[in-house]
Amino acid sequence: MQKATRMEGTVFTPSLETINHVKSEEGEILTRPFLDVCKNILPAIDNFGSAMSFVKSDVGGNILRLESKYLSNPTEFNLLRSIIEEEVDSKTAKHSSSCTIALLWLTRSMDFLVQLFRNLLEHPEWSMSHACTESYKKTLKQYHGWVAISSFGVAIKLAPDRKKFTEVIGRRGDLNSDMEKFCNAFSPLLEQNHKFLASVGMDNLKS
Repeated sequence: MQKATRMEGTVFTPSLETINHVKSEEGEILTRPFLDVCKNILPAIDNFGSAMSFVKSDVGGNILRLESKYLSNPTEFNLLRSIIEEEVDSKTAKHSSSCTIALLWLTRSMDFLVQLFRNLLEHPEWSMSHACTESYKKTLKQYHGWVAISSFGVAIKLAPDRKKFTEVIGRRGDLNSDMEKFCNAFSPLLEQNHKFLASVGMDNLKS
């Protein structure tokens, strides 16, 4: 019986292997590869424990909703924007259970994670809770009500020790290099989502 081999690379390696396949030849975001990148980064969230449970739950639920829609007709919904366009045309985009709302919050949650990773890169002296709080201020906080803001404040006190966290997600790769590559490659995709959502009047919704 073969022994299980330890996974090479960092927690970012699977996403980096997928991220170059997210766009079509025409520059459109493809549904399945985009969702795969988001899925592949979930192990990073796992290592935050209960401090990031609200983000993981939100991200996981929104991925599932978009994935279910995609699987209902992979050809029709091959492009991420096609899912949103169908809901805009049917006037269901603003329904709380819509895929448009799911994409909006998935994109915002990914904004939060990218900003967090940038904070870790740019501020090695910051504690994990400080890095998370500063990321939250720049991304999700403006869209949250006071209940969500208060909940974040409580949860973030449970953030893991920074050194232990980076050791776990770094595994056997160059963590800082992979983190920077991920942020640089993923940020433009998130910005593209925001621009499209803004074009259909959906980018400023709050919880």
